[in-house]
Amino acid sequence: MTAPNANTDNKRNKEANIWLDAHHDPVSSLHTFTSCLSLADLHADGDHKLLVADLGNKTHEMKLKVFKGTNLMVESSIIDLPTGLVTFYMDTNEPRTPAVAVASGPFIYVYKNLRPYFKFTLPPLEVNSVEQDLWSQVRDDKIDVKILREMLESLQNEGSEGLLTVRSLRFLQLEEDELEAFAKLHKSAPLKRQTVITCMSTMKKTMPDDDAISCLVVGTESQDIYILDPEAFTVLAKMSLPSVPVFVSVSGLYDVEFRIAIACRDGNIYTVKKGGKAIRTCVEVGSQIVGLERIGKTLVVGCMNNSLVCYSSKGRKLWSVYLPDSITTMTNLNHKAKGFKAVLVALKNGEVRLYKEKFLLSTMQVDGPVTAMQFGRFGREESSLILVTRAGGMYVKILKRTASFEEKDTVSGPPPAQSVKLNIPKKTKLFVDQSLRERENSTSMHRTFQRDLCLLRLTAARSYVSALEKSLNPVSTSGEPIKVSAHIQGFGPAFKLTIKLQNTSSNTPSTDLLIAFQFLESLYNLSRPCIPVPLLIPGIEYVFETLVECISDKGIADAIKVFVVHKGKSVPIITAVINMPVSEAVVAV
Repeated sequence: MTAPNANTDNKRNKEANIWLDAHHDPVSSLHTFTSCLSLADLHADGDHKLLVADLGNKTHEMKLKVFKGTNLMVESSIIDLPTGLVTFYMDTNEPRTPAVAVASGPFIYVYKNLRPYFKFTLPPLEVNSVEQDLWSQVRDDKIDVKILREMLESLQNEGSEGLLTVRSLRFLQLEEDELEAFAKLHKSAPLKRQTVITCMSTMKKTMPDDDAISCLVVGTESQDIYILDPEAFTVLAKMSLPSVPVFVSVSGLYDVEFRIAIACRDGNIYTVKKGGKAIRTCVEVGSQIVGLERIGKTLVVGCMNNSLVCYSSKGRKLWSVYLPDSITTMTNLNHKAKGFKAVLVALKNGEVRLYKEKFLLSTMQVDGPVTAMQFGRFGREESSLILVTRAGGMYVKILKRTASFEEKDTVSGPPPAQSVKLNIPKKTKLFVDQSLRERENSTSMHRTFQRDLCLLRLTAARSYVSALEKSLNPVSTSGEPIKVSAHIQGFGPAFKLTIKLQNTSSNTPSTDLLIAFQFLESLYNLSRPCIPVPLLIPGIEYVFETLVECISDKGIADAIKVFVVHKGKSVPIITAVINMPVSEAVVAV
């Protein structure tokens, strides 16, 4: 009985899995991110290679690695920690071989035919004049290192830490016995303040072809975006941002029309257009951004609050999906053969999800969290997915040629009724007439509304003043800060009346107080018509009780007023009104 069900489940799992396992190397020792991963045809022979800017152990052994298939083909050392890797065409020479650009610190290292070709340095930033003067005085032996450290710390406390040079920041981190040697070694060298590259992308310059010449788009720690010429490596355009860019998404051509979406550390996405005079805030996400991908004319944003949100190019929120774990990295899946575009999302629990809009199409599980992934042509296979885990393992997956992406109705999501338009009735003649009347008599209607509002405020103010004069409010507003509450218990003809008093002052007790009652003597009789109140200590609630007897058999009721007064004074401090219930009739047995 169980065999057919098991076969059915296996068949469904095979149909749901759209990936083929091509290669798995758990000890490849790759440590990189998605921004440092690329696939390119380096020799124009149709065999695409995998390029990896390896982080090493984050202090040394940073290398540029090129894989042909699953074998390491070329390995080159990188001086500083890489932050981005892109491939682009910088000329029209034949054969059409792309160049490789690796961003590292303030430099962009360009490789042509896998050999060092050019090193571009970002323009230097302006040095703080006070910092420049301090190092000049140290060089001339006018001040010692202790005074230099105090002055630099004061600059740092003023918020100029981001404006200080690397030399000053390093100087502030040293111990006192190391200051003299450091200053003696570096005081004669000129001060330079350079920024570092945080993100990098490419933009087609004139033609939208795959092998067309492309410009480099670079984001820096100094909150700037640079567009670089691919031939002369000069700055074509520079734009300043309100925050540090971390992800860049480019669309369009530089010579025609382009739009750049920039995700920054302040949790906002800014857009830049060709000829735009200002940076425009497109989206305020409300959470830190961990991924940004452009799918068609929409932006898919991965957030730190475990959500995947889609926005239009104008910043309007289209849909959102909440994920079971935090996002580690994202990339887009562009299947050109089928004209299919989607986004791949890797989670901290080792799961990789494929989303087409808000619909989950497939999932796969790997050994650990994925830190880098890239989809594209690898070798001779057009639909390959490269995965690099945090532990250093590498996976190569191939998309099945029989994969289907049309199962939208089988995934969980909002009910279909949510997208059905409401049947809103047409405007009636009464509604149109009323709108015309309001439009023609808007001034008089507004004046009538204002007059009625003023009368309401006046009536409320008069009632409040009357309550203050008669001490009818539950909390005293006179010199004695006393709070009173009273309630009645019983069905009759005998009732129990409970009064609770509390001194609401901070440290002043209340003395010489009495509780008096006003009632209709023909209806009620009180066992204690006057209750003396002892010393009221602030913050403590005191309870007083008295019996009320209804002496009338007419089935009517009246109100009893409770007064809290000072001895020898007729004006009450505070008053409580109790509406007595109708007494039950006495049943003789």
